Amino acid sequence: MQIVSATDRRRQMPMGDRIRARRKALGLTLQQVAQRSGLSAPFISQAERDLSVPSLVSLLALADALTVDLTYFMEVPDSGTIVHRAAKPRRIEVDSPVDYIDLASNLADRKLDIILMRVPPGHAFPPDQRNGEDFLYVVEGEMTGTVGKTKAKLGAGDSLHFDSLQPHSARNASDRDVVLLYVGTPSIFRKSADGVIEAGEADA
Repeated sequence: MQIVSATDRRRQMPMGDRIRARRKALGLTLQQVAQRSGLSAPFISQAERDLSVPSLVSLLALADALTVDLTYFMEVPDSGTIVHRAAKPRRIEVDSPVDYIDLASNLADRKLDIILMRVPPGHAFPPDQRNGEDFLYVVEGEMTGTVGKTKAKLGAGDSLHFDSLQPHSARNASDRDVVLLYVGTPSIFRKSADGVIEAGEADA
């Protein structure tokens, strides 16, 4: 008989079920989680029903609000090397249609994130805000980015660099995948001195 750990059982749960289970375990209402996270109650409700896919920043806000580590929602690859090999991509395992590859090394007190994303057609990142700076560079395809009142259609080689306190979102309105390079500060993930990956300090 194979024994399945609580962690493995949680990893088998859809993202929405994980959010709802933790919220109910804490005895919180949707509105209370919204107040704690800075996200809207309707968005959290949609996330719990798997009708909306939270971005990594939104997941960080939910993790803070639900007093869990970011790894409650995803598995972050751990590597001591500063060299990233294309043949061995370090994928961030998260319940999302977006494919995330971590290009940054696990430096202690990591200051920034470098993530390569493959975004499927029709996918839209929900609006986010947090302290820091974001940089988006389109490697392949076309992406529509919105930052504050600025809306731009970006093709291969185009980029956005902005204060991430401004409301921002992005959408792949095309009929093919978009390959997007993201660089952002401060790091959502950082490696502590004892080598444990934990959520970085960020405001939603």
